[in-house]
Amino acid sequence: MALTLVGLAALLAWGYLLLLRHGFWRLRERLRPAPPPAAWPEVAVLIPARNEAAQVGEVVAAHMASTYPGRFSLILVDDGSEDGTAAVARAAAGPAPPRPLHVIEGRPLPPGWSGKLWALETAREAAGRLAPAARWLLLTDADIRHGPDLLARLVARAEAADLALLSVMARLDCRGFWGTLLIPAFLYFFLKLYPFAAVNDSASRVAGAAGGVVLIRRDVLEAIGGFGALKGALIDDCTLAARVKAGPPRRRIELVLADGFADAVSLRDNRGLAGIRDMVARTAYAQLRHSPLLLLGTVAGLALVYLAPPLLWLLWPLHGSAPAAMAGGLAWLVMALTYRPMVRHCRVPGVMALSLPVAAAFYAGFTLLSAWRHWRGRGGQWKGRVYPSA
Repeated sequence: MALTLVGLAALLAWGYLLLLRHGFWRLRERLRPAPPPAAWPEVAVLIPARNEAAQVGEVVAAHMASTYPGRFSLILVDDGSEDGTAAVARAAAGPAPPRPLHVIEGRPLPPGWSGKLWALETAREAAGRLAPAARWLLLTDADIRHGPDLLARLVARAEAADLALLSVMARLDCRGFWGTLLIPAFLYFFLKLYPFAAVNDSASRVAGAAGGVVLIRRDVLEAIGGFGALKGALIDDCTLAARVKAGPPRRRIELVLADGFADAVSLRDNRGLAGIRDMVARTAYAQLRHSPLLLLGTVAGLALVYLAPPLLWLLWPLHGSAPAAMAGGLAWLVMALTYRPMVRHCRVPGVMALSLPVAAAFYAGFTLLSAWRHWRGRGGQWKGRVYPSA
């Protein structure tokens, strides 16, 4: 009876996720075409960079190839890099770049700030001098390659829909065993936490963004206090989106998936387990507000929703409960059906739709590691820095 109740509970959970979680698994939220504005506004592109020599050249070259009809400039803050990031960026722009590129040396990190947000604040202040007429700021990472038409399409959509913020979830590297197993699951879990349909609904309080590509209206950013309003946030993209959407006044935001129309590709190599592990462990416990109770509930929930269904089905010969096995098998089927669109989006083999329980077990481990690092005063480790949280 107990196993049957577990199976039914898991099945009910998947019924809720299938029908009542804003259809997050459908992946319907894409950048919509929009007519060009009457006059293309000026844009300042803000790029924080720390030890990005391997990717920043390709990224800068892609920005230089942009077809944006209006004026825009790149402001790259070299945040204490030790690998020649600044030199690579300048070389990629060439001796006579088609767009202005300003490479600025980062300032010492003040207490209470995360490195990325301090670099962005440095870039924002520089934009006040270098691009004072810019209406829009494009916040993007030094490892995100933009398609040539992306900026024009973002600005056209934001202007036409009167958005305060527009963000694109870039395509992530899914190569290799670990990338194939874990990256589609990472995106799936993100969409489950921040259903894009709810983010894009002005009546909903759900807010989210993908920090790799964020177009934000300059006056809106200044109205919330610049990046100082979220200076210590480790989940800075979603914190920014929440501040913008909540207002006052309440403002419209949109979060969409990259595709051929909104071409944004992460160049970060995800073939190694350690890189994915540290990416998740950096923020997982912060997402749970550093609460041991929420940690316990999250791990228990992952076990019930993701691990119990396949175990009940596969271990039927051992436990002998047909109702429990059938409930578990049906829950696993629903799980695979909701995961399949993400598997297709990430261009990994279709059989990986059945692998979500295995990925969930790894993410449970990463979450526990995130808590362990926090308790040891090593929370928020990233790129050679540690951001211990209170």
